[in-house]
Amino acid sequence: MTGMKQPLHTRWQYAAYALPALPLAGLALPLYIIVPTFYADVIGLPLASVGMALLAIRILDAITDPLFGWSADSFSKRIGRRKGFFLLSIPVTALSGFMLFWPPMDAGLAYLGLWGALASIGYTWSVLPYTAWGAELVTDYTGRARLSAWREAATLVGTLLAISLPFTIGLQRADGFHGLAAMGLLLLVALPLCAMVATVTVPEPKDHSTTGVSLLQSLRFLARNGPFVRLISAFFLNGFANAIPATLFLYFVSDRLGVPDMRGPFLFLYFLSAIAGVPLALKAAERFGKHRAWCGSLVTGCAIFALSGFLGPGDVIAFGVICVLTGLLLGFDLALPPSIQADVIDVDTATSGAQRSGFYFAAWSLATKLALALAVGAVFPILDYAGYQTSGTVNAPSALTVLGILYAWMPIIPKLAAAALIWNFPIGKAELATIQQRIVLSQR
Repeated sequence: MTGMKQPLHTRWQYAAYALPALPLAGLALPLYIIVPTFYADVIGLPLASVGMALLAIRILDAITDPLFGWSADSFSKRIGRRKGFFLLSIPVTALSGFMLFWPPMDAGLAYLGLWGALASIGYTWSVLPYTAWGAELVTDYTGRARLSAWREAATLVGTLLAISLPFTIGLQRADGFHGLAAMGLLLLVALPLCAMVATVTVPEPKDHSTTGVSLLQSLRFLARNGPFVRLISAFFLNGFANAIPATLFLYFVSDRLGVPDMRGPFLFLYFLSAIAGVPLALKAAERFGKHRAWCGSLVTGCAIFALSGFLGPGDVIAFGVICVLTGLLLGFDLALPPSIQADVIDVDTATSGAQRSGFYFAAWSLATKLALALAVGAVFPILDYAGYQTSGTVNAPSALTVLGILYAWMPIIPKLAAAALIWNFPIGKAELATIQQRIVLSQR
């Protein structure tokens, strides 16, 4: 299998590749969580207008996914189709994020729309070649899980920073230096530096393409890739299951547990635990295989998370324990599926003759966004029908019961369905070696 091996050997190279994930995470979380409330509550824009502007930005972002995925696979090999395309995105991503996070006091909807759209497009442009680069850097079965673990650990560190830094500095005023501006300045400085370290230190992966395929042919090969269809179905179901409690978390802690001041500490504890979960996921993958390790975490997560449905006012310690345990399992969700995705891309390369990691990760990104949108569209109408109010009104016990059922028990069915799909996944270490041998033979 020497023909498929890639020159990534040292821990320093793994760490260097993972570095850009930290500032990219510092853009993603504030973009979707802090920006809406800051522009509405602090800048003073109408909440409904802010919501419509951000909805339009998300629709635009979804449209750009396949375009950037296709471009990432078609970019000039002479410049570097992964590293070169990634570097071109950095000025757009860093500058637009900075402008969005540090707006002038008189910023209007046009300002939000312009810089929000550029930040969202820049993020997609950066992430797709970056993840495709990682999928092709390491080709052995467990090595891919190791590289994914490094990247996702850096992502979690960036997420913790994005949770803590803005609120520590403060978000109460738009003049002067505030918490969101601090994230913007960090992004402006750190993203170019981290990107340069990565591109200088980490090699461009070999392109194993032996032929080119059109966009229509790409879609056909993708649809016929059985392991990919199975994996992305499981990923979508699990993403939908995870998005439900993520959407309802603030309401559950505030109204079901009655401790709104604990929302930030619980979130921090959850993501901090996920960092510890990443090496656990790697060890489990090495022992049981990636898909079995992920499957085990899905089933275990259902059993643990279901307990939160029995909690009520004041159950802070019990919920904190659940946050720690489910946070550890989040490390499995983050580290293992992307490395399995890299394996199913090899199936396509062996079949089509074209290595199209960018296009596959674009489909992955679309599935994530669809799962998030579907979760919001499913739970909010049910809460509204149950009479739940989000305006600080004391809710009826029946409404809080529905909130608890949605938060704790509704995710169980799609999560178990994802586990059933992935349990007998057809690509393990031996199967991957056979697939890669086909790729090597096709290049001779």
